[in-house]
Amino acid sequence: MSGFDSLHPAVQHHIVNSIGWKSLRPLQDQAIDPILRGEHAILLAPTAGGKTEAAVFPTLSRMLAEDWSGLTVLYVCPIKALLNNLEPRLREYAELLGRRVALWHGDIGPSKRKKILEDPPDLLLTTPESIEVMLTSSKTDHRRLLSAVQVLIVDEMHAFAGDDRGWHLLAVMERVSKIADREIQRIGLSATVGNAPELLDWLSGSSAGPRSVIAPSEASTTSVSETADITLDFVGNLENAAAVIAQLHQGEKRLVFCDSRSRVEQLAAHLRQRNVNTFVSHSSLSLDERRQAEAAFSEGRDAVIVATSTLELGIDVGDLDRVIQIDSPPTVASFLQRLGRTGRRAGSKRNCLFLTTTDHAFLQACGLLQLWSEGFVEPVTPPPLPYHVLAQQIMALVLQEGGISRHTWREWVGSMPAFAAMSDNEIESIVSHMTASGILFEESGVMSFGIEGERSFGHRHFMELMTVFTSDPLFAVRHGRTDLGFVHPMSFVTRGEDQPVVLLGGRSWLVSHINWRDRVAFVEPTQSRGRSQWLGSSQPLHFRLCRAIRRVLTNGELPIKLTARGKRALEEATEQTPWVDDESTAIVRNPDGSLDWWTFAGLSANNTLSEALGHLHRAGSRGQNLTVPIWDHATWEDIQARLAQLGRDDLVDAVVVTEEALEGLKFAVCMPPNLALASLAVRIADPDALEACVIETVRFIDASAV
Repeated sequence: MSGFDSLHPAVQHHIVNSIGWKSLRPLQDQAIDPILRGEHAILLAPTAGGKTEAAVFPTLSRMLAEDWSGLTVLYVCPIKALLNNLEPRLREYAELLGRRVALWHGDIGPSKRKKILEDPPDLLLTTPESIEVMLTSSKTDHRRLLSAVQVLIVDEMHAFAGDDRGWHLLAVMERVSKIADREIQRIGLSATVGNAPELLDWLSGSSAGPRSVIAPSEASTTSVSETADITLDFVGNLENAAAVIAQLHQGEKRLVFCDSRSRVEQLAAHLRQRNVNTFVSHSSLSLDERRQAEAAFSEGRDAVIVATSTLELGIDVGDLDRVIQIDSPPTVASFLQRLGRTGRRAGSKRNCLFLTTTDHAFLQACGLLQLWSEGFVEPVTPPPLPYHVLAQQIMALVLQEGGISRHTWREWVGSMPAFAAMSDNEIESIVSHMTASGILFEESGVMSFGIEGERSFGHRHFMELMTVFTSDPLFAVRHGRTDLGFVHPMSFVTRGEDQPVVLLGGRSWLVSHINWRDRVAFVEPTQSRGRSQWLGSSQPLHFRLCRAIRRVLTNGELPIKLTARGKRALEEATEQTPWVDDESTAIVRNPDGSLDWWTFAGLSANNTLSEALGHLHRAGSRGQNLTVPIWDHATWEDIQARLAQLGRDDLVDAVVVTEEALEGLKFAVCMPPNLALASLAVRIADPDALEACVIETVRFIDASAV
């Protein structure tokens, strides 16, 4: 018997007669019985593989068969744009069965929220931060709203699991589970993970119920690599990339990924100068601007949309012909998401054209495609020791309950695995630090907010408490009454008396007035060339990716198609590094006399190695993803002696946490300094990479003599 036969008759009827499907995909059919049994599950399939329906159809079937009422399903996504995109589709499915769907996130106004509170829907599309608002707002009867919840569906689960938003999601769901007085079924959806069973255990939190990984063979990376058309090119700069895009695939719909908002804007401007029908999508554009661009793109044919990773996460922009990648995505998992945007039509192949603009980006793309061809996908690892998230949860519970005792919080979130693993001494030191510093005030055994807590977090009804990540101090950009998006104030810095010109939506805007108090810039269209800035940190490359680059340089070849320019770039890279091999590292004296240790270990490990070298480290420089800089006058004997002293444990102890890193850890002020430093040190360390560098042979190469 197929899974379809187990669905409620009304769901079966509407799948066939109203939606018009003749059959279900393997993932959708295989997911039905485990979900109907109430098991926790992770559903794996490529982008556009039908994961949403695989989770929602059996959930709606349970809703009908068990006669659920009230808000029983929370559907969580990492970005608001994906929620907006899903809402019409899920609303249609629910209405066919006499059920309702609603949307609640930061852009939803008070009137719509009030309607949800007065008459809750059956399924609510939302974010972890919005659930936190529901739990803590004095305007929300959270017990009435959330007491009927039965199921949590987490879309793009890997996007949560890899950072602290995942811990926040698990913590708020522990609180929802206590309010509902039941174990809530948890269903995760993901296209690309390398450690599905571990992630399912993570998602299940403190729940003890049975669990299933559902991943039909069609979702495997090997089947994708055998059928995809991948080409790697080297073009040298963004302007050349725009020229290639303008000339190739005319009349087709092309989605171009850049991994920064600034480069998205620059490329879009170059394309428009070449009369290419171009649209833009990134997180700093206003909601209306993004919707207009995505709608126009989805309806057109001869068009290009340039986007950041915001369009990687399942948002529907219609049937694509091509995906083009500027430089390289940071991970194989990210690449698979993007590749999965194509090849949906019968007879078409998944495809991606890489247009690299720098030597480093070319090598990164080479390494990534080598890993992909080998079937490797990075494991998603939740960040260890989330002490700051525990501090945030204690403060949130003070708001939710109007004050709590020193130990009451354990009844709400103490079973969440990351918190349960913390020692009593660590937890007591956090609570004592918060009370001693005035963040919390304790009287008669009840904790409330202290003066420092009110000052630091009380602004706008404690909105800073609703998220566990920090945001840039962005300025709104407004043309008349139209909101265009947001830019960092560095975008307004000019030379001399010139008025600033910002680039947003691929168009230039002259800044006519800046309201510094309200953070609003008023603009007018201009033909002058603009620029916009957003601050971001470069992402350290995975150790396996760096080692894949080393394999490519050793072998001098790639198992994918290279253009003539790409072949020349690879030949030049191998000619410049003839000393690279796949079994050792090399300390190279460059023609200018400088020394670099080519570890191919990744930024995290290389920064640690830099510190461990002590006085042999080149002053004023930091490690890179592939190399560690060494003092120019160091001798080979000095280096050998120092390396002989280092073991894996010594290197892990040498991890240094910078002030910049501490500033990026929200709620660090709520922790004793020793715990904040310990948390970040563990997160920054890469012990496997460090061990590899310790045990491998190190060679000394004089490049001027090669």
